[in-house]
Amino acid sequence: MNRKPDDPRGPTVLDRPAHDRPVRPAVHAASGKRLGAAHPRQEGPADLRLVPPALAAWATAALVLDAPTGRVTGFVTACLAAAAALLLGRRHRRWHRRWHPGRGRPPALPAERTWARASAAAVLLASAAAAVSAGLHGADVRRGPVPALARQYATVTAEVELTSDPRLTRPRVRGDHVAPTSVLMNAEVRRVERAGGAAAAMATRAPVLVLVSTGSRTPQRSPWLGLLPSTRLRVTARLAPPLTGGDRIAAVLRVRDRAAPEVVAEPSGPQRLAGRLRAGLREATDGLPADARALLPGLVVGDTSRITPELDEAFKATDLAHTLAVSGSNLTILLALLVGPPGLAQYAERRGLAPHLGLPLRTTALAGAALTLGFVVVCRPDPSVLRAAACGAVALLALATGRRRSLLPALATAVLLLVLYDPWLSRSYGFLLSVLATGALLTLAPRWSAALRRRRVPARLAEALAAAAAAQALCAPVVAVLSARVSLVAVPCNLLAEVAIAPATVLGFAALATAPVAMPVAKALAWCASWPTGWLAKVARTGAAQPGGGVDWPDSWTGALLLGLVTVAAVLTGRWLLGRPWLCAVCGALLLLVIVQPPPLTRVVTGWPPPGWRFAMCDVGQGDATVLAAGRDAGVVVDAGPDATLVDRCLRALGITRVPLVVLTHFHADHVAGLRGVLRGRSVGAIETTGYEEPAQQAEFVRKEAADRGIPLLHAVAGEERGTGDLTWQVLWPPPPPAPDPDGPNDASVTLLVRSGGMRLLLLGDLEPPAQQRLLHSPAIAQLANVDVLKVAHHGSAYQSPDLIRVVAPRLALVSCGADNSYGHPAPATVAALRAEGAMVLRTDRDGALAVTGAGTGLRVARD
Repeated sequence: MNRKPDDPRGPTVLDRPAHDRPVRPAVHAASGKRLGAAHPRQEGPADLRLVPPALAAWATAALVLDAPTGRVTGFVTACLAAAAALLLGRRHRRWHRRWHPGRGRPPALPAERTWARASAAAVLLASAAAAVSAGLHGADVRRGPVPALARQYATVTAEVELTSDPRLTRPRVRGDHVAPTSVLMNAEVRRVERAGGAAAAMATRAPVLVLVSTGSRTPQRSPWLGLLPSTRLRVTARLAPPLTGGDRIAAVLRVRDRAAPEVVAEPSGPQRLAGRLRAGLREATDGLPADARALLPGLVVGDTSRITPELDEAFKATDLAHTLAVSGSNLTILLALLVGPPGLAQYAERRGLAPHLGLPLRTTALAGAALTLGFVVVCRPDPSVLRAAACGAVALLALATGRRRSLLPALATAVLLLVLYDPWLSRSYGFLLSVLATGALLTLAPRWSAALRRRRVPARLAEALAAAAAAQALCAPVVAVLSARVSLVAVPCNLLAEVAIAPATVLGFAALATAPVAMPVAKALAWCASWPTGWLAKVARTGAAQPGGGVDWPDSWTGALLLGLVTVAAVLTGRWLLGRPWLCAVCGALLLLVIVQPPPLTRVVTGWPPPGWRFAMCDVGQGDATVLAAGRDAGVVVDAGPDATLVDRCLRALGITRVPLVVLTHFHADHVAGLRGVLRGRSVGAIETTGYEEPAQQAEFVRKEAADRGIPLLHAVAGEERGTGDLTWQVLWPPPPPAPDPDGPNDASVTLLVRSGGMRLLLLGDLEPPAQQRLLHSPAIAQLANVDVLKVAHHGSAYQSPDLIRVVAPRLALVSCGADNSYGHPAPATVAALRAEGAMVLRTDRDGALAVTGAGTGLRVARD
């Protein structure tokens, strides 16, 4: 309706001439309809007013946490003074115009200058607030008796309150052994006294990391793992300073008591309820296949205690680890079930469960708030959970007040509130990745999706592809800093995983809710969720198994900046390619070849492995893993190294899909810990080991892996001879019973004399001088003279028998050792002794993986 000329509300759009009315051809064109959009809506520019204050608060908190109190006070005072000057300047001009009209009205400030002054004042006030919060939190960590006692490594009796779920440390190979598994918990010390009662107990509130040495072969059964957050314990332990400065813990509390913990106060009611729900979900998943049993609790509530190191590495290699860290996507899925699509939340046509239940809009917002609170309690207040909850709370508040929601201001508000509430989040990589991923979905993804749709990409595929690519583009530099690797399969793996995340999450939460009241129903729901969960595991493993699935990258912020520049160049190149479909297809095919790296093509391009190779030594760091060619796509593997990923990658590069026999020379971790990588996706005939089963933990690991896969487990003894095709080998050591017990696992190493075609190889395992001397006096000594290839014992350590080196006199001596290892391997004296006998010495730390061809004078070695 047209308004009158004197209407104080002014003219409407319809009052303007037709040529002066705004037209929206882009909106009509993007609708995909012949007549255009019926009700075109022109989106305005993004509301960025809260972004500078949020970023200023974030940066200030990160910098101020370690600052002395005096500097924090000075910084806050300066910020408040500057903000007051900006705000009072505006007020003074208004007062001057109001009370001195006769002196002429001063010219009004331009809108841009007014906006700039207000924005600068907001940034200063946010910085001051963040500095106050961060200063107080930093002072809390440094004050009290705990830091001083930690510097003295004092033994104390403390009363602590748990603030996180107990978790097991991941097994790590250190030298020839696996570091013992411990239980970790975050806690607050409430009372502390020196052991023995020399001084009175002091009340305090200091955050600590509790480390419990279980000393058990089955740490999964430790009674400490059943504790819940908010439980109070009394422990006697030794305090130690944190390994790195600037952390949110005041000390490390090392508990060596292997008995059950002494509980002083039971956990709170909400935590007991959350514990029952989480335990019910674990019980509901007990009968599922291994992958689903491990992954479903992780997807739903972030419980990753059942996930194996191998599966965890697969998720990290494909950048799918975010699916196991409860994040905003989980809460979004639950809120979408209740509220429906956010764009329809305020309309009569809104969807979701709420309108079907007859809930009004504000009641729906309250129900969403209750759901968000329950989500945080059950899933624990991790950085990503807190960010998702805060963002959801701002959005729900907008819904309750009837205002139009804007997700970018909601994200900025969430960041600002969370950093003020917990300044330590400003230094959390998880929080940074969560914010970057959400920001990418709100800023880059819609534009990239629209660009893809304009090029006739289906709408759903365009949205999924844009979301995955945008999140990867912003998060990849940070991930590179953490992992020193850039994944080339992250986008396709995230696309394939997206179809399974929503159904697995919904069914998992349904199982979580029904487990306390109807366990059979919960088990049925968990069984349904096992299908999409199994798909996730298959996607992760398949992506991680690709030989070109990742590229090593500098793990520094300089490397992150370089990756950011590469990403920008890739985006610009991608925009150019989208207009050239054929060229785009060619580039996609080339990228696929780089990722998959078919062995025939790889051999042509790289020359690795060389044609007719007989023996290969993998580069697995500080450890041993070698392969004897045993026919087409087959190889006998001798030792598996310390890292499953590295040995698997080596075998894939060699084209090994069948392993007639795995020989584990002894049970030190640098020879057996990578066994899962050998078994991954390959048919294995048998595993042969030494009869001296020490260390017991690694021997048990090998037995379990063999039993789980139904692989026969054999013991090697001197005199045994085996072969396949033109590959034969004879076991020279250890001697059969009743031989005396060896001095240790090294001297019990399986030693092999191998013949492959005309090549003779001696593989010594980790034999040390006593066993080497006894081998010299054994009947096998006549066969050891002048071998072609020697796998040098014990990574080339200084402990070698000079007599054995003189007798063997190899043409080629190969040493498997890690770069910059702390043992000094290989020892200069050992290398000199080998060269004195005419041997060419090559080592994996400098030469990489090695492959040997020919025999005698035709012996050749290739390097990867």
